[in-house]
Amino acid sequence: MILAAGRGERMRPLTDAVPKPLLPVGGKPLIQYHIESLAAAGVRDIVINLAWQGAMIPAALGDGARFGVRIQYSDEGDAALETGGGVFKALPLLGAAPFIVVSGDVWTDYPMARAASLPAAGDVAHFVVVPNPGFHVRGDFGLLDARMTLEGERYTYANVGVFRPEFFASCKPGRFALAPLMFDWIAQGRVSGELYRGRWHNIGTPAQLQALDAELS
Repeated sequence: MILAAGRGERMRPLTDAVPKPLLPVGGKPLIQYHIESLAAAGVRDIVINLAWQGAMIPAALGDGARFGVRIQYSDEGDAALETGGGVFKALPLLGAAPFIVVSGDVWTDYPMARAASLPAAGDVAHFVVVPNPGFHVRGDFGLLDARMTLEGERYTYANVGVFRPEFFASCKPGRFALAPLMFDWIAQGRVSGELYRGRWHNIGTPAQLQALDAELS
């Protein structure tokens, strides 16, 4: 699942008329890099959630055939359901097996094929973390012996994870964030993790978009 429903407030005015995942970097929409990366990893079914200017995303990507995938859309209407609510609403489209979730406003060369066999039996999720960028020096979670923790040195969640539907078993329809669930499951010791030191960009401001565009161009 690619999360693409957010308003992109910090990217205004660029996102006043265009959803952030469709902003061009290196000559193509930001979200297209995810689709191509997932396709190269063997993923054939992708769900994308929609809200702000949502109709523009299916218009640009279609059914995914030109990328070698099948794209389904989870329309959240006028108001996005946040990260947790958006994934929960899409669960009927995602099926019973573990699934990758990646935010449409990050760019990374993380090898998605690595996630194909995750999480391990007994775990409800696997999180990819990165060294803390300058804009998030406190990080999010600890990592010790390939297990996510709430203690020790912290790293930043890369907005790339693999989830079992069980992760959302206690949830109800509506608008809610993913983070509280992440902390709860980590506290229960049921989340594995890895530190990725490759290329990763969180595209939160026009300046960050411009820097990535220059790098990819």
